Amino acid sequence: MYDKLTKSDVEKIQEEIEHRKIVVRRELIESVKEARAHGDLSENFEYHAAKKEKNRNESRIRYLERMLKTAVIVDDSSKDDEVGINNTVELYFEEDAEVETYRLVTSVRGSSINGLISIESPIGKAILGHKVNDRVFVKVNENVGYFVVIRKIVNTHNDEDDKIRSF
Repeated sequence: MYDKLTKSDVEKIQEEIEHRKIVVRRELIESVKEARAHGDLSENFEYHAAKKEKNRNESRIRYLERMLKTAVIVDDSSKDDEVGINNTVELYFEEDAEVETYRLVTSVRGSSINGLISIESPIGKAILGHKVNDRVFVKVNENVGYFVVIRKIVNTHNDEDDKIRSF
């Protein structure tokens, strides 16, 4: 699978990799050394916990590096009147007569609980490129779908507090 990433996503991933290699790795190696010095390793919980955390950090580094190698870079620019990546969109759900607000993001930042909808999701695919007042059909699967109306689009590019989702 190829993750779609923006240039901003790539920069944030590279920053995380660098931080994990330079800062976190050094701290965890020191923790392992310190725990090892406490004696019998077979019953040393601190040593096993430190090793586990060190391995988790190395796995995260490998995961992020693999993600960058296989990523497809997508442009996050869009016209002011069209839904694009990093835009906040107010949607009216016809069936429920409810209005909800989402931000359209790349798949690595998607978090529906936090209102961040991936461009890979059914709703993200459906609304991408549409304009205010467009009535859009969101196809969930072959048998299920629903209509939404785009009420408002707000350009919210490159917020500094965006986090790449951990796995």
